[in-house]
Amino acid sequence: MRRDTSEGEQVRRTAMIRIRLTNRIATKLIAALAAVIIIPTFCIGFFFYRTSSELVKNNVRQSTVQIAEQAADSLSNILNVGSDTSDLVYGQTKIQQMVLQDSEGVSDDVKVENRDFIANLLNNIIYSNSFVKIIYILKDEGTSWGSGVFSQAKVDRYRIRDFPWIREAERLDGRLAWTQLQYDKFSGGGDNTDLVIPAARVLKNFKTMENIGYVVINVDGRAVLDKLRQLRLGKTGAFFVADSQGRVMIDPNESRIGREVGNAALKARIADASAREFEYEEDGVRFYGVKEPLSNGWSIVGVVPLSEITGQLDELHDTVFVLSGGFALLAVLVGLVFARRITRPIHKLVRQMKLAGEGDLNARASVESSDEIGLMSNQFNRMLHRLDRTMAQVREEKDKKQRAEMRAVMHRINPHFMFNTLSTIKWLVKFGDTAKAYEGLAAFTRLLEANMGKKGHMVSLDEELEIIAKYLEILQLRYTLTFDLKAEMDRELGSFRVPRMLIQPIVENAIFHGFVPENRNGAIAIAAVDEGQAVRIRIEDDGVGIEASRLERILRDDGEYGRPGRKEGAVETGGTGGIGIGLRHVKECIQLYYPFGSRLEIESEPGRGTVVQLILIKPKPEAE
Repeated sequence: MRRDTSEGEQVRRTAMIRIRLTNRIATKLIAALAAVIIIPTFCIGFFFYRTSSELVKNNVRQSTVQIAEQAADSLSNILNVGSDTSDLVYGQTKIQQMVLQDSEGVSDDVKVENRDFIANLLNNIIYSNSFVKIIYILKDEGTSWGSGVFSQAKVDRYRIRDFPWIREAERLDGRLAWTQLQYDKFSGGGDNTDLVIPAARVLKNFKTMENIGYVVINVDGRAVLDKLRQLRLGKTGAFFVADSQGRVMIDPNESRIGREVGNAALKARIADASAREFEYEEDGVRFYGVKEPLSNGWSIVGVVPLSEITGQLDELHDTVFVLSGGFALLAVLVGLVFARRITRPIHKLVRQMKLAGEGDLNARASVESSDEIGLMSNQFNRMLHRLDRTMAQVREEKDKKQRAEMRAVMHRINPHFMFNTLSTIKWLVKFGDTAKAYEGLAAFTRLLEANMGKKGHMVSLDEELEIIAKYLEILQLRYTLTFDLKAEMDRELGSFRVPRMLIQPIVENAIFHGFVPENRNGAIAIAAVDEGQAVRIRIEDDGVGIEASRLERILRDDGEYGRPGRKEGAVETGGTGGIGIGLRHVKECIQLYYPFGSRLEIESEPGRGTVVQLILIKPKPEAE
């Protein structure tokens, strides 16, 4: 519970601090200065960045597209050389005849002659073209031929039709089947020495159109890689070649060759024939990409982080915002200086206003300038001076009025009280009971002495109960009855101030109307309880009680009964009523001396007694 209270108090304090900060003139002034500097700077920087960014992007994209186009033309030329060379070899009928002779089982001498002829022809083709590295005439079984340091032994290690690009050539049936960048497998100059891009096609017997072998043109892979490495796209951007399915065919990073592009968005852009420029995201980073088709159906693709295209603009953008922040901070500092000079006299004036609001009408504001704040301080001092004089007059008039009203009430109740007491003594004398008459006079003297010893209209609750006890002695003599008085109260309520004779009329009514009509003894219990903001005084008797119709008339005569929100059976302060001199005295005392909400409540049940409760709202110390 304490923790919840502490947290609630912390939240309340935070909210109050936030309210105070947002309502300060200094805060508003500083916010205005900061807004005047930040908003224009931000807007200018934003529009400048946006316009410049679009301009730079367009220029960069145009240059990137041009680079991609030039690279595509260059690579297409290289690939076209391979395609043209393939057509040249494919169209050599002499080569077809020699391949057929080898299959028909000619002599070894003829085979040697054929091998030398084909090798010389292929070497001559190689020497006339710098982009074709090696040419092979391959057969799945039997003799194969090649240029340069061709090795039949290496061919015999493999089953030719097991290579995917050979099977693809068979499927294309005479058209070229291009495959990825790789190391040549059939050269006798060593393993993994020549990087090539193989292009294969079936070699046919033109008479029967049957497949008799394969023509393989190996384009110089290193020349192609050198072309790709020369292309620049930002700091980290790069170009690579991919087929229409998004599989990497040529890449300076050899580990990526033969694999599909890992990013699904990029792969989709590569497969989309209409996508020339595009953007995609990878690992939270935006990339810019460009794509150009090659002559063999592949595409050259360039990608670069988008930030590298507008990197300098981003730095300029950040610089603008840093400067904006610096200027805003300067505005805040300047605003603080000026706001302090403006708000310091206002704070002093507010403090004096708070003192005046708390009741200190001697508070005065210091006048430090002749501007509007000084004029306001001057008027505030004059207002307090006039208000102080007016309040003094009001207090004086109120005090006179209250004392006059209380004297009127006391003058009305005192004769009534004295009449009842003297009447009692008269009847004792008339019936010759001089001893009791003497006791009555002695008790009356003690009662008067107790009352005369009290100064002012207010007495403590202890003193009020003492007077009631002495008064009961007189009534017991008069009616030759016993009235048992039992008083209980919270210890701290003994000094609680009440109007003189506030409770005595209620006790008197209990005896005159509750016990005397039946000529019987009775008990009266008085209990006082401190309820925090109010004191509850309960007077209960075990007399005859009050009939419902009579109690209703008593409550209705108060003039307040039945009001919305009123507790049933309560006689509240305010209004007039014909409810008897005793109860009227009690009601008027409550009205004069206690705050609104104080009231008198009556509950009664015939034959069981009556309960009267006084709920007295505690007055503020200065009102007491």
